[in-house]
Amino acid sequence: MELIFGIILGLIVLVLLVVVHELGHAIVARRNGVVVEEFGIGFPPRAWGKKLKNGILFSLNWLPLGGFVKLQGEHDSAHKKGDYGAATFWQKTKILFAGVVMNWLIAVIIFTGLALVGIPKIVENQFSVPSDTTLITKPVTIGSVVADYPAAKAGLQSGDTIISLGSETIDTSQELIDVSKSLKGETVPVVYERDGVKSRANVALRDADTSVFGATLGQQQAIRATWSAPLVGIATTGQFTWVTLQGLGQLVTDLFSGLFLQLSPNQETRETGSENLDRAANSVAGPVGILGVIFPAAGQAGATQVVFLAGIISLTLAVMNTLPIPALDGGRWFVTALFKLLKRPLTKDREEKIQGTGFLVLMGLIVIITIGDVAKLFS
Repeated sequence: MELIFGIILGLIVLVLLVVVHELGHAIVARRNGVVVEEFGIGFPPRAWGKKLKNGILFSLNWLPLGGFVKLQGEHDSAHKKGDYGAATFWQKTKILFAGVVMNWLIAVIIFTGLALVGIPKIVENQFSVPSDTTLITKPVTIGSVVADYPAAKAGLQSGDTIISLGSETIDTSQELIDVSKSLKGETVPVVYERDGVKSRANVALRDADTSVFGATLGQQQAIRATWSAPLVGIATTGQFTWVTLQGLGQLVTDLFSGLFLQLSPNQETRETGSENLDRAANSVAGPVGILGVIFPAAGQAGATQVVFLAGIISLTLAVMNTLPIPALDGGRWFVTALFKLLKRPLTKDREEKIQGTGFLVLMGLIVIITIGDVAKLFS
């Protein structure tokens, strides 16, 4: 039931964020004289449609994976009045990046709101105004337990908060790890809280160097602000955007270095390449991973985590659409700018080949990532 709820919740959030993105395109296109023919929620086939007073066809479609806006004369070579192609280069730039701006704006609004109640701290030196900051530290919580390991055998479950282990009070995840290792091989009492009720159990810690306790641990810190909340919202959006770009850079580095090292005749070098490829594979998530794993987990953690995740996804959509990837906004702008710089005509056929090829590559990557997500989900 939690999985189904998480999937539905994830779909709603993703659709809303994409619809806001597309709404940015539509608003700026109309303000720059480009005719908006259709604004759709979801992807075809069409389930329902209605012509609005402003002439735009508003449609609801059967595939709930986002939304779209259809402009008149979308090819760069179109030249009739009201065509996207007839707009100036600057007008096209504003139209293409309007969705990006909307997603960044949504992230700022979300992070500003969260700062008032406590925005999760997930990066070192996360922005805050020291004179207006309250740091909230939540108890150590079990994320998941490993079957047939000490925590599971003691009856501990996902969501339990650990209060003490042995005679030691546990305030941080690292303390639990350190205490577990210092007591490895012993059977010690653990005090935990579940649904507001404290309980006690005996846990037989493994006599090993790793996985002594047998559970994944989580501990959240949150930053709460008052008058500086808008500053926190803006700065956090910028900070997370930079972190996202760094992550994408590391992903590309791991992927290509991994593929290159795999060609080496040296066994140790090939193993390093495999590690790089594994790290690249584990650092991305497709639709199945987001809807089947990330949103259900966020739903269990509470409304704050769901809203925070929505902010992260919104700024990620903004970042991805600024990159020169064909079929995405940044890719369309890059191709338009390149041909303008080269002073060569961007014909309809040439544009369709470039964007179509980029779209196929993008879909291929999504399929590969989805296969990996399904494997992780069932494992």
